[in-house]
Amino acid sequence: MFEQVKDALVESLNIDGEEIKLESNLKDDLGIDSLAAVELSLDLETEFDVEISDEELAALVTVEDIVKLIESKQ
Repeated sequence: MFEQVKDALVESLNIDGEEIKLESNLKDDLGIDSLAAVELSLDLETEFDVEISDEELAALVTVEDIVKLIESKQ
């Protein structure tokens, strides 16, 4: 699942895949701002066929949080 999320981050936000670790902080390490987060959530919803609420999106801090959220919805 991590590799799929990593690929989605690379594709959605043009981030170098080498920078993405499970413990990477979305804002501090990867530079994802609120607009990029919304774009990412839409891409994740499409990629994984899940729905991510605004509250869930706001609670995401690390790449691992994204992985856990998607796993919990599948």
